[in-house]
Amino acid sequence: MVFIIFSAIVVLLDQITKFIVKTRMNPYESFPVINPILYITYVKNRGAAFSLLEGNIPFFAIVSLIVNLFILFLLVKGIKSSKITKFSLALILGGSIGNFLDRIRLGYVVDFIDLRVWPVFNVADIAVVFGVLILSYILIFEKDEIKIF
Repeated sequence: MVFIIFSAIVVLLDQITKFIVKTRMNPYESFPVINPILYITYVKNRGAAFSLLEGNIPFFAIVSLIVNLFILFLLVKGIKSSKITKFSLALILGGSIGNFLDRIRLGYVVDFIDLRVWPVFNVADIAVVFGVLILSYILIFEKDEIKIF
């Protein structure tokens, strides 16, 4: 249950930050936070990561829903693993739900963290990336750690 709450906190942080950007900035407006390293730039991402496959919102929404339900099932019923494994799944779930909500409500994902050397991203993306990195490490180096069902 604690991991579901953690996922909900990720969703909440993601949605609050996106709401602030969306209500206070115009699309493609940008301002420096730490010049020239970090900017806040409001971008409407109509694709997947890095705006790949732009315009396929129904596809991404369906895939996201399936993945979210599977991870939720693993967290609630099906995985007998360490807290760090469940933590990584909770990060992925929270981030995925955050971007899923944008796709369903807005038809695009609100991105705003701009490092100028990387495509613009958001809090949900950070959660997914860190969750996947942790889970990848576990799958590669601690194979016996994950026990489903």
